Amino acid sequence: MGKQRVAYYYDDEVGNFYYGQGHPMKPHRIRMAHSLLLNYGMYKKMEVYRPYLMSEEEMTAFHADDYIHFLQHVSTDTQSDYTRELARYNCDVDCPVFDGLFKFCQMSAGGSVGGAYKLNRGSADIVVNWAGGLHHAKKSEASGFCYVNDIVLAILELLKHKQRVLYIDIDIHHGDGVEEAFYTTDRVMTLSFHKYGEFFPGTGSVRDCGYARGRNYALNFPLHDGIDDDSYESIFKPVVARVMEVYRPEAVVLQCGADSLSGDRLGCFNLSIKGHGMCVEYMKSFNVPLLVLGGGGYTIRNVARCWAYETGVCLGEAMDNTIPYNDYYEYYGPNYTLHLNPTNMENQNSLAYLERTKSVLFEYLREIESAPSVQFHEAARDFTPGGPDAPSERERHEDTQPDVRIGQYMVDEQREHASEYYDAPAFDGNASLM
Repeated sequence: MGKQRVAYYYDDEVGNFYYGQGHPMKPHRIRMAHSLLLNYGMYKKMEVYRPYLMSEEEMTAFHADDYIHFLQHVSTDTQSDYTRELARYNCDVDCPVFDGLFKFCQMSAGGSVGGAYKLNRGSADIVVNWAGGLHHAKKSEASGFCYVNDIVLAILELLKHKQRVLYIDIDIHHGDGVEEAFYTTDRVMTLSFHKYGEFFPGTGSVRDCGYARGRNYALNFPLHDGIDDDSYESIFKPVVARVMEVYRPEAVVLQCGADSLSGDRLGCFNLSIKGHGMCVEYMKSFNVPLLVLGGGGYTIRNVARCWAYETGVCLGEAMDNTIPYNDYYEYYGPNYTLHLNPTNMENQNSLAYLERTKSVLFEYLREIESAPSVQFHEAARDFTPGGPDAPSERERHEDTQPDVRIGQYMVDEQREHASEYYDAPAFDGNASLM
């Protein structure tokens, strides 16, 4: 097989969103990762797109209408009028209302669903959206810094053309929102490697394996503190290999939460960036359409390092360990290197525990005799960002708000946007386009 075609979604406004003073979730990390990619020259090797802003109606393919309506209309100025709704939809300290909340959700979901659409069309082999991967959001409530579950929406898009989709989650937190959404179906298998115990969200026991038609299609590998690269590889590769053999997915969604890295502000694992990136490299080796998403990660300089490196892995490009000068160069001191050494923290995952847990998952897989037979069905209408049937942002605005001045997105429809950059004769590959 030839070199895999990689598409990458990024909006240069994403770094402007701010959850609030002291909040660990910082969308700025995505801008930092993008700046690294620019200055490593990775943009030359892939197609770069700005995500479509997903509409309220499209989000209700999974989410409740009233919940999405609330997200669209609540603001920092009006939240005092929504006291009951704030409690009902779990918008509290962890999931605050902030300026541009709904637009942030639109970007995140638009990139992931747009990526799924590309994979369905066969116009890319791997799609990357670091603004996606918000795996805790539920049908009718926010959770764990997540409001709209872009992953579920992307998988629903994939299912329009794929009979079986595999979801893998390497965030330190259990991928509860995605598992819950597909807990009773055999068309999606979920596999989550996560810290378990007195740790958010408190779900993801190895005994939780799905229900009804979905029994044995929800796999959980609960882990203890301090797991290192060797131990992680010793479970990830054999479990995934067996899943791929038994389930035979037609597409894979990989959530790459970087809070499983050593030294994360909220994490307690001991993975290096190469150890984390091993998962991306291994999934790439199966040559199955692959959607690569972000997720958690709260030591933002390491998140940027990790996601830049993993974009390079997707591209099959080696990256020098010395970080090139970029807009956020000072964040990476004092060493200014791409890779960091893990700490000497104790690995509390014994070989016996890992083998025992692995054997439980293998038993679930043995109970799946063969890949499920999905009856022929008429494909649902595709998500068509920019397609011939899709109204433009400007048309939608003129229909709903004819007296309001058009915004930047609508202006950009009529001209080339800064995110869609190409080499010019004077461009040296090191200048930032932010």
